[in-house]
Amino acid sequence: MNKYELVVILDAASPQEEKESVVKEVIDVMNKCEGKLINRNVWLEKHKFSFPMKKKTDGTYYLLNFEGLQSRMAELRKLLRLNDKLLRFLIVRQ
Repeated sequence: MNKYELVVILDAASPQEEKESVVKEVIDVMNKCEGKLINRNVWLEKHKFSFPMKKKTDGTYYLLNFEGLQSRMAELRKLLRLNDKLLRFLIVRQ
């Protein structure tokens, strides 16, 4: 099992309950791909973008640390791309 960091950017204008439900969806997708969540926190609450992303100008950044199999990361990326509420995401191996 390798350790990874997943950064997820959501619309800052969304209600807090909606942001939390999207993060729970991301964690469910991670569990489906045999990932194990280690740590989860809000990295930046409201940050102005340099350029608009999906016509949004501010975002909330979530940092999720997890363990997972390298062979399942392509499937995880594929499933995360299907979520329209995510402005961007990035998975980096630690």
